Amino acid sequence: MIGFAFCGSFCTLSHALAALRQLRASGLEIQPIMSDAVYHTDTRFWKAEEFRRTVEEMCGRAAIHTVVEAEPLGPVHPLEALIIAPCTGNTLAKMAHGITDTPVTMAAKAHLRADRPTIIALASNDSLSSNLANIATMLLRKQVFFVPMRQDEPDKKPHSLVADFTCLPDVLQMAGEGKQRRPLFL
Repeated sequence: MIGFAFCGSFCTLSHALAALRQLRASGLEIQPIMSDAVYHTDTRFWKAEEFRRTVEEMCGRAAIHTVVEAEPLGPVHPLEALIIAPCTGNTLAKMAHGITDTPVTMAAKAHLRADRPTIIALASNDSLSSNLANIATMLLRKQVFFVPMRQDEPDKKPHSLVADFTCLPDVLQMAGEGKQRRPLFL
């Protein structure tokens, strides 16, 4: 079973959903996990209930959406891998500093303590500024792998990075072999 955690980079949820669809089509069993923001917040991109229903129907199981539900994922209900897509700068910062106060950060903590691959598909407007140190911290962590990323509209958002979600299946496979897909920055 693969965990697939969604964070609130709402403009990239459709890209993450396309990657999830591709993983499911390859036969993988997926346990969806959602941040509070994704689970509860209506935006111009998605209504929360519609997104939730789409993901749950695609995966054939209910989304984990509380810290209590996420805690057993490492020791009691181990996952083969955990994908965080999109991973916001806020979630990345919390992971880098050991803060566990959301369903996604709890899933990551529970999963990483079992030394299994965690794949991060970053989508953050402050990646090349206040979150750059957090990227470096997580790159040094054992069993953490990043989906290759590029600057997102560098003229308008000079500090933004967004993962190439189409690389996610390949990154998952390579992470299972303990390898980081290169180049990291496209």
